[in-house]
Amino acid sequence: MPHDSELDRRTLLQYAGSATAAAATVSLAGCIGSEDDDDGDDDDDDTNGEDEEEFFVTVAQGEFPDTLDPVGDNATPTYNVIDQGYEPFLYRDSGRDDLDEMGRPIARVVEDWERTDDRTLELTIRDGVTFHSGNECTAEDVAYSINRANGNFDVTSEVAAVIGDIDEAEAVDDSTVEVHLNAAVPAILQNLGAFGRVMEQEWTEDDDNDPTSEINGTGPFEMVELEEGSYVDYEAFDDYWGDEPAVDGGRLTVRGEEGPRVDSLEAGEVDVITGVSPDRVPDVELNDDLRVESLPSIRTIFLVMNDAYEPFDNADFRRAMNYAVDVDAIISSILEDLAEPTSQPTLEGHFGHDPDVDPYPHDPDQAEQLIDDSGYAGESITLVTPQGRYLADVDVAEAAAGQIDELDNVSCEHEIREFNDLVGQIFAEDQEAAPPFFLIGWGVPTLDADYAMRDWFIDGAPSQMFNDDQIQEYLNDADDTVDDAERESLLQQANARANDQASWVFMHQQFSVYGVSEEVAWDPRQDEDILLEEMGPAE
Repeated sequence: MPHDSELDRRTLLQYAGSATAAAATVSLAGCIGSEDDDDGDDDDDDTNGEDEEEFFVTVAQGEFPDTLDPVGDNATPTYNVIDQGYEPFLYRDSGRDDLDEMGRPIARVVEDWERTDDRTLELTIRDGVTFHSGNECTAEDVAYSINRANGNFDVTSEVAAVIGDIDEAEAVDDSTVEVHLNAAVPAILQNLGAFGRVMEQEWTEDDDNDPTSEINGTGPFEMVELEEGSYVDYEAFDDYWGDEPAVDGGRLTVRGEEGPRVDSLEAGEVDVITGVSPDRVPDVELNDDLRVESLPSIRTIFLVMNDAYEPFDNADFRRAMNYAVDVDAIISSILEDLAEPTSQPTLEGHFGHDPDVDPYPHDPDQAEQLIDDSGYAGESITLVTPQGRYLADVDVAEAAAGQIDELDNVSCEHEIREFNDLVGQIFAEDQEAAPPFFLIGWGVPTLDADYAMRDWFIDGAPSQMFNDDQIQEYLNDADDTVDDAERESLLQQANARANDQASWVFMHQQFSVYGVSEEVAWDPRQDEDILLEEMGPAE
Protein backbone atom coordinates (compact mmCIF):
# COMPACT_ATOMS: atom_id res chain seq x y z
CA MET A 1 0.00 0.00 0.00
CA PRO A 2 1.50 3.39 -0.93
CA HIS A 3 2.32 5.78 1.92
CA ASP A 4 1.19 8.90 0.06
CA SER A 5 0.28 11.96 2.09
CA GLU A 6 -2.61 12.56 -0.30
CA LEU A 7 -4.04 9.05 0.11
CA ASP A 8 -7.77 9.63 0.56
CA ARG A 9 -10.53 7.28 1.70
CA ARG A 10 -11.51 6.34 -1.83
CA THR A 11 -7.96 5.19 -2.66
CA LEU A 12 -7.69 3.50 0.71
CA LEU A 13 -10.78 1.42 -0.02
CA GLN A 14 -9.51 0.52 -3.47
CA TYR A 15 -6.20 -0.78 -2.08
CA ALA A 16 -7.03 -2.16 1.34
CA GLY A 17 -10.29 -3.79 0.28
CA SER A 18 -9.07 -5.43 -2.90
CA ALA A 19 -10.65 -8.83 -3.39
CA THR A 20 -7.29 -10.06 -4.66
CA ALA A 21 -5.26 -8.73 -1.74
CA ALA A 22 -2.51 -11.08 -0.67
CA ALA A 23 -2.30 -12.24 2.91
CA ALA A 24 0.60 -9.86 3.52
CA THR A 25 -1.43 -6.75 2.77
CA VAL A 26 -3.11 -4.76 5.49
CA SER A 27 -6.46 -6.26 6.48
CA LEU A 28 -9.39 -4.01 5.74
CA ALA A 29 -10.66 -4.51 9.27
CA GLY A 30 -8.44 -2.71 11.69
CA CYS A 31 -6.56 0.49 12.15
CA ILE A 32 -4.86 2.04 9.16
CA GLY A 33 -2.41 4.89 9.61
CA SER A 34 -3.44 8.33 8.45
CA GLU A 35 -1.66 10.70 6.11
CA ASP A 36 0.93 11.64 8.77
CA ASP A 37 2.61 8.23 8.90
CA ASP A 38 5.35 8.78 6.30
CA ASP A 39 8.30 9.83 8.45
CA GLY A 40 7.19 11.06 11.88
CA ASP A 41 9.82 13.86 11.86
CA ASP A 42 7.45 16.74 12.57
CA ASP A 43 8.32 17.72 16.14
CA ASP A 44 5.42 20.18 16.17
CA ASP A 45 2.84 17.43 15.60
CA ASP A 46 0.56 17.68 18.64
CA THR A 47 -0.33 14.00 18.29
CA ASN A 48 3.24 13.16 19.43
CA GLY A 49 3.66 10.86 16.48
CA GLU A 50 0.50 8.86 17.09
CA ASP A 51 -1.38 8.02 13.89
CA GLU A 52 -5.01 8.87 13.53
CA GLU A 53 -6.77 5.57 13.00
CA GLU A 54 -9.46 4.65 10.50
CA PHE A 55 -11.45 1.44 10.57
CA PHE A 56 -12.90 -0.28 7.50
CA VAL A 57 -14.77 -3.57 7.16
CA THR A 58 -15.26 -5.89 4.17
CA VAL A 59 -18.35 -8.12 4.05
CA ALA A 60 -18.67 -11.02 1.58
CA GLN A 61 -22.02 -12.59 0.68
CA GLY A 62 -22.89 -15.39 -1.69
CA GLU A 63 -24.70 -13.13 -4.16
CA PHE A 64 -24.26 -9.66 -5.62
CA PRO A 65 -27.18 -7.60 -6.95
CA ASP A 66 -27.80 -6.91 -10.61
CA THR A 67 -29.20 -3.48 -9.70
CA LEU A 68 -28.78 -0.89 -6.93
CA ASP A 69 -32.29 0.46 -7.45
CA PRO A 70 -34.21 -0.06 -4.17
CA VAL A 71 -37.33 -1.16 -6.07
CA GLY A 72 -35.45 -3.23 -8.65
CA ASP A 73 -35.03 -6.28 -6.45
CA ASN A 74 -36.48 -7.76 -3.26
CA ALA A 75 -33.68 -9.96 -1.94
CA THR A 76 -31.68 -9.80 1.27
CA PRO A 77 -28.23 -9.70 -0.42
CA THR A 78 -29.38 -6.68 -2.42
CA TYR A 79 -30.65 -4.85 0.67
CA ASN A 80 -27.41 -5.61 2.50
CA VAL A 81 -25.48 -3.93 -0.30
CA ILE A 82 -27.65 -0.85 -0.78
CA ASP A 83 -28.78 -0.26 2.80
CA GLN A 84 -25.44 1.17 3.80
CA GLY A 85 -26.44 4.22 1.74
CA TYR A 86 -30.23 4.06 1.57
CA GLU A 87 -32.62 4.08 4.51
CA PRO A 88 -36.11 2.61 4.87
CA PHE A 89 -38.93 4.98 5.74
CA LEU A 90 -38.92 3.56 9.26
CA TYR A 91 -37.22 0.49 10.65
CA ARG A 92 -37.72 -2.36 13.12
CA ASP A 93 -36.33 -3.31 16.50
CA SER A 94 -33.63 -6.00 16.18
CA GLY A 95 -34.78 -7.78 19.34
CA ARG A 96 -31.22 -7.87 20.70
CA ASP A 97 -32.18 -6.36 24.04
CA ASP A 98 -35.63 -7.94 24.27
CA LEU A 99 -36.68 -10.69 21.89
CA ASP A 100 -40.34 -9.81 22.45
CA GLU A 101 -39.62 -6.41 20.91
CA MET A 102 -38.20 -7.84 17.67
CA GLY A 103 -39.96 -6.35 14.67
CA ARG A 104 -41.49 -3.42 16.55
CA PRO A 105 -41.51 -0.35 14.25
CA ILE A 106 -38.91 2.28 15.20
CA ALA A 107 -38.26 5.75 13.82
CA ARG A 108 -35.84 6.41 10.99
CA VAL A 109 -36.48 9.09 8.34
CA VAL A 110 -40.09 8.88 9.46
CA GLU A 111 -39.97 9.87 13.14
CA ASP A 112 -43.66 9.52 14.05
CA TRP A 113 -46.80 7.93 12.64
CA GLU A 114 -50.51 7.70 13.32
CA ARG A 115 -53.51 5.99 11.79
CA THR A 116 -56.09 8.72 11.36
CA ASP A 117 -58.64 6.16 10.16
CA ASP A 118 -58.68 2.55 9.00
CA ARG A 119 -57.39 3.49 5.54
CA THR A 120 -55.19 6.51 6.17
CA LEU A 121 -51.72 6.60 7.72
CA GLU A 122 -50.07 9.88 8.64
CA LEU A 123 -46.25 10.02 8.66
CA THR A 124 -44.16 12.78 10.23
CA ILE A 125 -40.81 13.35 8.53
CA ARG A 126 -37.68 14.01 10.57
CA ASP A 127 -36.05 17.44 10.25
CA GLY A 128 -32.42 17.76 9.20
CA VAL A 129 -32.18 14.69 6.94
CA THR A 130 -29.81 15.23 4.00
CA PHE A 131 -29.27 13.24 0.83
CA HIS A 132 -25.74 12.40 -0.24
CA SER A 133 -26.27 14.93 -3.03
CA GLY A 134 -26.34 17.62 -0.34
CA ASN A 135 -30.04 18.36 -0.77
CA GLU A 136 -32.53 18.25 2.09
CA CYS A 137 -34.95 15.34 2.32
CA THR A 138 -38.52 16.62 2.11
CA ALA A 139 -41.99 15.23 2.63
CA GLU A 140 -42.34 15.33 -1.17
CA ASP A 141 -39.34 13.00 -1.48
CA VAL A 142 -40.82 10.53 1.00
CA ALA A 143 -44.22 10.54 -0.71
CA TYR A 144 -42.53 10.08 -4.08
CA SER A 145 -40.47 7.17 -2.75
CA ILE A 146 -43.54 5.38 -1.39
CA ASN A 147 -45.39 5.87 -4.67
CA ARG A 148 -42.38 4.66 -6.64
CA ALA A 149 -42.12 1.54 -4.50
CA ASN A 150 -45.86 1.03 -4.99
CA GLY A 151 -45.42 0.97 -8.76
CA ASN A 152 -47.29 4.22 -9.40
CA PHE A 153 -44.75 5.42 -11.96
CA ASP A 154 -43.31 4.11 -15.20
CA VAL A 155 -40.76 1.92 -13.46
CA THR A 156 -41.01 -1.75 -12.58
CA SER A 157 -41.19 -2.17 -8.80
CA GLU A 158 -40.38 -5.62 -7.46
CA VAL A 159 -41.86 -4.61 -4.09
CA ALA A 160 -45.19 -3.22 -5.32
CA ALA A 161 -47.04 -6.44 -4.58
CA VAL A 162 -45.81 -6.64 -0.99
CA ILE A 163 -45.48 -3.09 0.31
CA GLY A 164 -49.25 -3.05 0.95
CA ASP A 165 -52.48 -2.18 -0.82
CA ILE A 166 -51.57 1.50 -1.20
CA ASP A 167 -53.56 3.88 -3.35
CA GLU A 168 -51.26 6.89 -3.10
CA ALA A 169 -48.99 8.81 -0.75
CA GLU A 170 -49.10 12.60 -0.73
CA ALA A 171 -47.18 15.35 1.04
CA VAL A 172 -49.78 17.49 2.83
CA ASP A 173 -47.25 19.97 4.27
CA ASP A 174 -43.49 20.34 4.73
CA SER A 175 -43.22 17.58 7.31
CA THR A 176 -46.28 15.35 6.82
CA VAL A 177 -47.12 12.56 4.38
CA GLU A 178 -50.50 10.89 4.19
CA VAL A 179 -50.62 7.32 2.89
CA HIS A 180 -54.04 6.42 1.48
CA LEU A 181 -54.83 2.71 1.52
CA ASN A 182 -57.26 0.61 -0.47
CA ALA A 183 -57.65 -1.77 2.48
CA ALA A 184 -56.85 -1.69 6.17
CA VAL A 185 -53.36 -3.25 5.62
CA PRO A 186 -52.70 -3.93 9.31
CA ALA A 187 -49.01 -4.62 8.61
CA ILE A 188 -48.41 -1.34 6.75
CA LEU A 189 -45.85 -0.06 9.28
CA GLN A 190 -43.88 -3.30 9.09
CA ASN A 191 -44.08 -3.15 5.30
CA LEU A 192 -42.74 0.41 5.19
CA GLY A 193 -39.85 -0.74 7.34
CA ALA A 194 -39.01 -3.56 4.93
CA PHE A 195 -39.81 -2.47 1.37
CA GLY A 196 -38.88 0.67 -0.51
CA ARG A 197 -36.22 3.21 0.44
CA VAL A 198 -36.11 6.99 0.73
CA MET A 199 -34.98 8.48 -2.59
CA GLU A 200 -34.56 12.05 -3.79
CA GLN A 201 -37.23 12.76 -6.40
CA GLU A 202 -35.28 15.38 -8.37
CA TRP A 203 -32.15 13.23 -8.52
CA THR A 204 -34.02 10.03 -9.41
CA GLU A 205 -35.98 11.68 -12.22
CA ASP A 206 -32.85 13.32 -13.72
CA ASP A 207 -31.84 11.33 -16.81
CA ASP A 208 -28.18 12.09 -16.04
CA ASN A 209 -28.41 9.83 -12.98
CA ASP A 210 -28.83 6.06 -12.97
CA PRO A 211 -30.38 4.51 -9.84
CA THR A 212 -29.42 1.05 -11.06
CA SER A 213 -25.70 1.82 -10.66
CA GLU A 214 -25.60 4.86 -8.35
CA ILE A 215 -26.76 5.45 -4.78
CA ASN A 216 -28.04 8.77 -3.45
CA GLY A 217 -29.63 8.03 -0.13
CA THR A 218 -29.82 9.49 3.35
CA GLY A 219 -27.91 6.70 5.10
CA PRO A 220 -24.75 6.86 7.20
CA PHE A 221 -22.48 5.83 4.31
CA GLU A 222 -22.14 7.15 0.77
CA MET A 223 -21.00 5.09 -2.17
CA VAL A 224 -17.56 5.89 -3.57
CA GLU A 225 -17.16 3.10 -6.12
CA LEU A 226 -19.06 0.29 -7.81
CA GLU A 227 -17.40 -2.60 -9.59
CA GLU A 228 -20.42 -4.20 -11.23
CA GLY A 229 -20.96 -7.77 -10.18
CA SER A 230 -18.14 -7.55 -7.65
CA TYR A 231 -18.26 -4.89 -4.94
CA VAL A 232 -19.50 -1.53 -3.68
CA ASP A 233 -17.24 0.69 -1.59
CA TYR A 234 -18.58 3.11 1.00
CA GLU A 235 -17.22 5.86 3.20
CA ALA A 236 -18.92 7.54 6.15
CA PHE A 237 -21.29 10.38 5.18
CA ASP A 238 -20.31 13.49 7.13
CA ASP A 239 -23.78 15.04 7.07
CA TYR A 240 -25.68 12.00 8.30
CA TRP A 241 -28.53 13.03 10.59
CA GLY A 242 -28.00 10.19 13.09
CA ASP A 243 -25.20 8.93 15.26
CA GLU A 244 -21.73 8.82 13.75
CA PRO A 245 -20.86 5.21 12.93
CA ALA A 246 -17.91 3.50 14.57
CA VAL A 247 -16.48 2.41 11.20
CA ASP A 248 -15.14 4.80 8.59
CA GLY A 249 -16.29 2.82 5.61
CA GLY A 250 -16.43 -0.61 4.09
CA ARG A 251 -16.88 -2.87 1.13
CA LEU A 252 -19.79 -5.18 0.30
CA THR A 253 -18.51 -7.88 -2.02
CA VAL A 254 -19.30 -11.38 -3.24
CA ARG A 255 -17.81 -14.85 -2.97
CA GLY A 256 -20.26 -17.03 -4.82
CA GLU A 257 -19.22 -20.38 -3.43
CA GLU A 258 -19.05 -21.16 0.25
CA GLY A 259 -15.57 -22.73 0.16
CA PRO A 260 -13.77 -19.73 -1.34
CA ARG A 261 -15.80 -17.48 0.96
CA VAL A 262 -14.36 -19.20 4.04
CA ASP A 263 -10.91 -19.28 2.45
CA SER A 264 -10.99 -15.51 1.91
CA LEU A 265 -11.95 -15.00 5.56
CA GLU A 266 -9.10 -17.21 6.74
CA ALA A 267 -6.68 -15.34 4.46
CA GLY A 268 -7.70 -11.98 5.92
CA GLU A 269 -9.09 -10.71 2.62
CA VAL A 270 -12.55 -10.15 4.11
CA ASP A 271 -13.78 -9.59 7.65
CA VAL A 272 -17.35 -10.93 7.70
CA ILE A 273 -18.86 -13.71 5.60
CA THR A 274 -22.34 -15.15 5.37
CA GLY A 275 -23.40 -18.76 5.02
CA VAL A 276 -20.61 -20.73 6.69
CA SER A 277 -21.63 -24.31 6.05
CA PRO A 278 -21.74 -26.63 9.06
CA ASP A 279 -18.76 -28.69 7.85
CA ARG A 280 -16.59 -25.53 7.74
CA VAL A 281 -17.67 -24.20 11.13
CA PRO A 282 -14.84 -26.10 12.94
CA ASP A 283 -12.25 -24.59 10.58
CA VAL A 284 -13.36 -21.09 11.52
CA GLU A 285 -13.66 -21.89 15.23
CA LEU A 286 -10.12 -23.30 15.36
CA ASN A 287 -8.69 -20.04 14.01
CA ASP A 288 -7.81 -17.74 16.93
CA ASP A 289 -8.33 -14.68 14.74
CA LEU A 290 -11.89 -15.64 13.78
CA ARG A 291 -15.20 -16.58 15.37
CA VAL A 292 -18.53 -18.06 14.33
CA GLU A 293 -21.80 -16.25 15.03
CA SER A 294 -24.96 -18.31 14.53
CA LEU A 295 -28.62 -17.66 15.33
CA PRO A 296 -32.09 -18.58 14.03
CA SER A 297 -33.11 -16.39 11.13
CA ILE A 298 -36.44 -15.14 9.82
CA ARG A 299 -36.03 -17.30 6.70
CA THR A 300 -37.80 -20.51 5.83
CA ILE A 301 -36.39 -22.95 3.27
CA PHE A 302 -38.89 -24.93 1.20
CA LEU A 303 -39.32 -26.83 -2.04
CA VAL A 304 -41.81 -25.11 -4.33
CA MET A 305 -44.11 -27.37 -6.33
CA ASN A 306 -45.35 -25.19 -9.19
CA ASP A 307 -48.97 -26.22 -9.77
CA ALA A 308 -48.87 -24.94 -13.34
CA TYR A 309 -47.18 -28.26 -14.12
CA GLU A 310 -48.10 -31.90 -13.75
CA PRO A 311 -47.71 -33.79 -11.45
CA PHE A 312 -47.63 -30.88 -8.98
CA ASP A 313 -51.22 -29.93 -9.75
CA ASN A 314 -52.26 -33.01 -7.76
CA ALA A 315 -52.64 -32.78 -3.96
CA ASP A 316 -51.86 -36.45 -3.37
CA PHE A 317 -48.60 -36.19 -5.28
CA ARG A 318 -47.65 -33.01 -3.37
CA ARG A 319 -48.39 -34.71 -0.05
CA ALA A 320 -46.29 -37.67 -1.16
CA MET A 321 -43.28 -35.37 -1.64
CA ASN A 322 -43.66 -34.12 1.93
CA TYR A 323 -43.77 -37.68 3.28
CA ALA A 324 -40.80 -38.69 1.12
CA VAL A 325 -38.33 -36.06 2.37
CA ASP A 326 -36.76 -36.81 5.74
CA VAL A 327 -36.34 -33.25 7.01
CA ASP A 328 -35.12 -34.32 10.46
CA ALA A 329 -32.33 -36.39 8.91
CA ILE A 330 -31.27 -33.49 6.69
CA ILE A 331 -31.20 -31.13 9.67
CA SER A 332 -29.10 -33.50 11.79
CA SER A 333 -26.72 -34.88 9.18
CA ILE A 334 -26.22 -32.00 6.76
CA LEU A 335 -27.08 -28.88 8.74
CA GLU A 336 -25.59 -30.14 12.03
CA ASP A 337 -28.80 -29.11 13.84
CA LEU A 338 -28.47 -25.50 12.64
CA ALA A 339 -32.14 -25.47 11.60
CA GLU A 340 -35.63 -26.22 12.86
CA PRO A 341 -38.29 -28.19 10.91
CA THR A 342 -41.31 -26.26 9.63
CA SER A 343 -44.91 -27.23 9.01
CA GLN A 344 -46.34 -24.17 7.25
CA PRO A 345 -45.28 -21.00 5.41
CA THR A 346 -45.17 -18.88 8.60
CA LEU A 347 -42.47 -19.43 11.20
CA GLU A 348 -43.17 -20.06 14.86
CA GLY A 349 -43.27 -16.75 16.72
CA HIS A 350 -44.46 -14.80 13.69
CA PHE A 351 -47.96 -13.37 13.63
CA GLY A 352 -50.41 -15.83 12.08
CA HIS A 353 -48.44 -19.02 12.75
CA ASP A 354 -50.75 -21.94 13.63
CA PRO A 355 -49.25 -23.85 16.58
CA ASP A 356 -51.62 -26.77 16.02
CA VAL A 357 -50.15 -27.69 12.63
CA ASP A 358 -47.37 -30.29 12.81
CA PRO A 359 -44.63 -31.05 10.27
CA TYR A 360 -45.15 -33.98 7.91
CA PRO A 361 -43.47 -37.12 9.28
CA HIS A 362 -41.07 -39.11 7.12
CA ASP A 363 -43.14 -42.02 5.77
CA PRO A 364 -41.90 -43.52 2.47
CA ASP A 365 -44.65 -46.15 2.39
CA GLN A 366 -47.33 -43.47 2.66
CA ALA A 367 -45.53 -41.47 -0.04
CA GLU A 368 -45.56 -44.41 -2.45
CA GLN A 369 -49.25 -45.08 -1.79
CA LEU A 370 -50.15 -41.43 -2.45
CA ILE A 371 -48.17 -41.43 -5.69
CA ASP A 372 -50.12 -44.48 -6.84
CA ASP A 373 -53.37 -42.77 -5.83
CA SER A 374 -52.40 -39.65 -7.75
CA GLY A 375 -52.08 -41.49 -11.05
CA TYR A 376 -48.52 -40.21 -11.55
CA ALA A 377 -46.55 -43.35 -10.75
CA GLY A 378 -43.42 -43.55 -12.87
CA GLU A 379 -42.88 -39.77 -13.07
CA SER A 380 -39.37 -38.35 -13.40
CA ILE A 381 -38.87 -34.96 -11.74
CA THR A 382 -35.94 -32.57 -11.26
CA LEU A 383 -35.31 -30.43 -8.19
CA VAL A 384 -33.62 -27.14 -9.14
CA THR A 385 -31.46 -25.41 -6.54
CA PRO A 386 -29.26 -22.32 -6.34
CA GLN A 387 -25.69 -22.65 -5.12
CA GLY A 388 -24.19 -20.55 -2.34
CA ARG A 389 -27.34 -18.55 -1.60
CA TYR A 390 -28.61 -20.56 1.37
CA LEU A 391 -26.89 -22.62 4.02
CA ALA A 392 -25.68 -25.85 2.38
CA ASP A 393 -28.33 -25.36 -0.31
CA VAL A 394 -26.92 -27.82 -2.83
CA ASP A 395 -26.32 -30.49 -0.20
CA VAL A 396 -29.86 -30.07 1.11
CA ALA A 397 -31.34 -30.29 -2.40
CA GLU A 398 -29.21 -33.30 -3.29
CA ALA A 399 -30.33 -35.10 -0.13
CA ALA A 400 -34.02 -34.28 -0.67
CA ALA A 401 -33.87 -35.39 -4.30
CA GLY A 402 -32.09 -38.58 -3.26
CA GLN A 403 -34.76 -39.41 -0.68
CA ILE A 404 -37.51 -38.91 -3.26
CA ASP A 405 -35.56 -41.00 -5.75
CA GLU A 406 -35.46 -43.88 -3.25
CA LEU A 407 -39.21 -44.34 -3.70
CA ASP A 408 -40.11 -47.24 -5.98
CA ASN A 409 -42.57 -45.35 -8.18
CA VAL A 410 -40.90 -42.00 -8.91
CA SER A 411 -37.43 -40.80 -9.85
CA CYS A 412 -35.81 -37.50 -8.94
CA GLU A 413 -32.53 -35.73 -9.59
CA HIS A 414 -31.22 -32.29 -8.66
CA GLU A 415 -29.92 -29.52 -10.90
CA ILE A 416 -27.90 -26.41 -9.93
CA ARG A 417 -29.04 -23.11 -11.40
CA GLU A 418 -27.48 -19.66 -10.96
CA PHE A 419 -29.46 -17.78 -8.33
CA ASN A 420 -30.20 -14.61 -10.29
CA ASP A 421 -31.37 -16.69 -13.27
CA LEU A 422 -33.64 -18.70 -10.99
CA VAL A 423 -35.07 -15.57 -9.38
CA GLY A 424 -35.73 -14.06 -12.81
CA GLN A 425 -37.72 -17.14 -13.76
CA ILE A 426 -39.65 -17.16 -10.48
CA PHE A 427 -40.64 -13.51 -10.78
CA ALA A 428 -41.45 -13.62 -14.47
CA GLU A 429 -44.98 -12.61 -15.45
CA ASP A 430 -45.88 -16.15 -16.51
CA GLN A 431 -46.00 -18.78 -13.76
CA GLU A 432 -44.83 -21.37 -16.28
CA ALA A 433 -41.52 -19.52 -16.65
CA ALA A 434 -40.48 -20.89 -13.24
CA PRO A 435 -39.22 -24.45 -12.87
CA PRO A 436 -41.76 -27.09 -11.86
CA PHE A 437 -39.82 -27.98 -8.70
CA PHE A 438 -37.22 -25.82 -6.95
CA LEU A 439 -35.59 -25.02 -3.62
CA ILE A 440 -35.90 -21.45 -2.41
CA GLY A 441 -35.73 -19.45 0.80
CA TRP A 442 -38.05 -16.66 1.92
CA GLY A 443 -37.09 -14.17 4.60
CA VAL A 444 -39.94 -12.41 6.39
CA PRO A 445 -38.69 -9.11 7.90
CA THR A 446 -42.26 -8.10 8.74
CA LEU A 447 -42.59 -11.15 11.07
CA ASP A 448 -46.11 -11.48 9.71
CA ALA A 449 -47.90 -14.26 7.81
CA ASP A 450 -49.19 -11.84 5.20
CA TYR A 451 -45.75 -11.35 3.69
CA ALA A 452 -44.79 -14.96 4.33
CA MET A 453 -47.63 -16.02 2.02
CA ARG A 454 -48.92 -13.18 -0.17
CA ASP A 455 -46.25 -13.32 -2.86
CA TRP A 456 -46.72 -17.07 -3.30
CA PHE A 457 -50.51 -17.48 -3.13
CA ILE A 458 -52.32 -14.35 -4.36
CA ASP A 459 -53.45 -13.97 -7.98
CA GLY A 460 -51.19 -11.55 -9.80
CA ALA A 461 -48.42 -11.70 -7.19
CA PRO A 462 -44.93 -11.90 -8.74
CA SER A 463 -44.11 -15.38 -7.48
CA GLN A 464 -47.50 -17.05 -7.23
CA MET A 465 -46.86 -20.78 -7.62
CA PHE A 466 -49.98 -22.21 -5.96
CA ASN A 467 -53.60 -21.48 -6.84
CA ASP A 468 -56.09 -21.99 -4.03
CA ASP A 469 -59.21 -19.85 -3.71
CA GLN A 470 -59.63 -20.59 0.00
CA ILE A 471 -56.12 -19.46 0.92
CA GLN A 472 -56.57 -16.29 -1.13
CA GLU A 473 -59.85 -15.53 0.65
CA TYR A 474 -58.23 -15.95 4.07
CA LEU A 475 -55.32 -13.66 3.14
CA ASN A 476 -57.47 -10.97 1.54
CA ASP A 477 -59.92 -10.93 4.46
CA ALA A 478 -57.02 -10.67 6.91
CA ASP A 479 -55.61 -7.72 4.96
CA ASP A 480 -58.80 -5.75 5.50
CA THR A 481 -59.39 -6.21 9.21
CA VAL A 482 -57.87 -4.24 12.08
CA ASP A 483 -59.09 -6.68 14.72
CA ASP A 484 -55.93 -8.56 15.77
CA ALA A 485 -57.70 -11.68 17.02
CA GLU A 486 -59.83 -12.00 13.89
CA ARG A 487 -56.86 -11.36 11.66
CA GLU A 488 -54.69 -13.91 13.46
CA SER A 489 -57.40 -16.54 13.09
CA LEU A 490 -57.68 -15.91 9.35
CA LEU A 491 -53.92 -16.13 8.86
CA GLN A 492 -53.73 -19.32 10.91
CA GLN A 493 -56.43 -20.86 8.74
CA ALA A 494 -54.43 -19.89 5.64
CA ASN A 495 -51.35 -21.62 7.07
CA ALA A 496 -53.32 -24.72 8.05
CA ARG A 497 -54.82 -24.90 4.57
CA ALA A 498 -51.36 -24.61 2.98
CA ASN A 499 -50.18 -27.54 5.07
CA ASP A 500 -53.24 -29.66 4.29
CA GLN A 501 -52.93 -29.02 0.55
CA ALA A 502 -49.14 -29.52 0.67
CA SER A 503 -48.53 -26.30 -1.24
CA TRP A 504 -44.77 -26.77 -0.67
CA VAL A 505 -42.45 -29.39 0.65
CA PHE A 506 -41.99 -27.78 4.05
CA MET A 507 -38.34 -27.99 5.02
CA HIS A 508 -36.77 -25.84 7.76
CA GLN A 509 -36.12 -22.52 9.39
CA GLN A 510 -32.62 -21.50 8.35
CA PHE A 511 -30.01 -20.43 10.86
CA SER A 512 -27.70 -17.57 9.92
CA VAL A 513 -24.08 -18.68 10.31
CA TYR A 514 -21.44 -15.97 9.96
CA GLY A 515 -17.67 -16.05 10.04
CA VAL A 516 -16.28 -12.90 11.65
CA SER A 517 -12.83 -11.46 12.24
CA GLU A 518 -12.04 -10.97 15.91
CA GLU A 519 -11.04 -7.41 14.99
CA VAL A 520 -14.70 -6.60 14.32
CA ALA A 521 -17.26 -6.04 17.08
CA TRP A 522 -20.65 -7.09 15.73
CA ASP A 523 -23.78 -8.72 17.10
CA PRO A 524 -25.75 -10.18 14.15
CA ARG A 525 -29.47 -9.59 13.74
CA GLN A 526 -32.10 -12.32 13.37
CA ASP A 527 -33.60 -10.48 10.38
CA GLU A 528 -30.38 -11.09 8.36
CA ASP A 529 -29.70 -7.38 7.82
CA ILE A 530 -25.98 -6.57 7.74
CA LEU A 531 -25.32 -2.91 8.53
CA LEU A 532 -21.87 -1.34 8.76
CA GLU A 533 -23.32 1.19 11.21
CA GLU A 534 -23.85 -1.64 13.70
CA MET A 535 -20.19 -2.70 13.54
CA GLY A 536 -17.07 -1.29 15.15
CA PRO A 537 -13.51 -2.12 16.16
CA ALA A 538 -13.21 -4.81 18.80
CA GLU A 539 -12.09 -3.60 22.21
